[in-house]
Amino acid sequence: MLPALALLAGCNAVLLHPEGDVALQQRDLIIVSLGLMLLIVIPVIALTLFFAWRYRARNTQASYDPEWHHSTMLELMIWAAPLLIIIALGALTWVSTHKLDPYRPLDQLSKGRLVAAGTQPLVVEVVALDWKWLFFYPEQGIATVNELAAPVDRPIEFRITAANVMNSFFIPSLAGQIYAMPGMETKLNAVINKAGEYEGFSANFSGDGFSGMRFKFHGMSDRDFDAWVQRARKSSETLSVDTYQHLEQPSEREPIHFYASVAPGLYDAILNNCVAAAQKCADSMMGSASDAGTKTPDMHAMMPSGDAAHADAAVAHDAMSMPMPAASESKSAPAAPSGHTP
Repeated sequence: MLPALALLAGCNAVLLHPEGDVALQQRDLIIVSLGLMLLIVIPVIALTLFFAWRYRARNTQASYDPEWHHSTMLELMIWAAPLLIIIALGALTWVSTHKLDPYRPLDQLSKGRLVAAGTQPLVVEVVALDWKWLFFYPEQGIATVNELAAPVDRPIEFRITAANVMNSFFIPSLAGQIYAMPGMETKLNAVINKAGEYEGFSANFSGDGFSGMRFKFHGMSDRDFDAWVQRARKSSETLSVDTYQHLEQPSEREPIHFYASVAPGLYDAILNNCVAAAQKCADSMMGSASDAGTKTPDMHAMMPSGDAAHADAAVAHDAMSMPMPAASESKSAPAAPSGHTP
């Protein structure tokens, strides 16, 4: 037993000591829910042990009534107490589920401190890759790999997707985990209330490099965050389509990268599965002609002319190789004579 406790001594109960308001409210919800359930669990365990001891075979002094079969008071306690606990847990769950909805914009920075009217959240677009994290900062025009930063006490809006397999984006000190899925976008609104370095990782198994799919999240002052952004802008690397396609290849324990600029529309192309040549964007296939103004930009139209021509040729080749519709074949086929099957 003692060796097991010694191993646990190295653990950090970060879920019980968060530094973000959303995670703090989630921690309180866990504690209150656990306390309500223990109101039933502890008495049941205690009474079970008490009856086992009191009515043991060697205790000949304990009264025993073989004809006993009913107690109104006991029945009332057995049924009423769990029912009241379930009602309390249901009410608590209903309220907290709506209040802590990850898609819901924040209305407070911390307890008693409301978000000022007109405050714009810091938007961060998150892409889960094998086995690393790519972060876009559309407002700042930069991107990073395996490093994330945000100012203290500023709302953050994460827009999350994945390039290939399903993952789970989780910074325990900031907020709860939320899934990252290919072709879909999930959202998470959160805020960090204390400067520091925090651990982020994938909480959903995704293959060989899953254990190393971690990143650092930095809570910073406004001045330090601006300096961090300037550091990224001074990078010699840019996140072009070709660079992204190379980055997308599976790799383990990828070092931190900074990109001074990002190809226009790259995140939307990743979201709609149309970064590679000759891929049609999912939103353009699902949308109507009236939505043409909101379609994902064609990443290959922004390539150098040679690459664009190559991509167009690939599309034309695929179109020429497609079989004719079955309806055309049926029109050209002669009608079967009456009374005979073709």
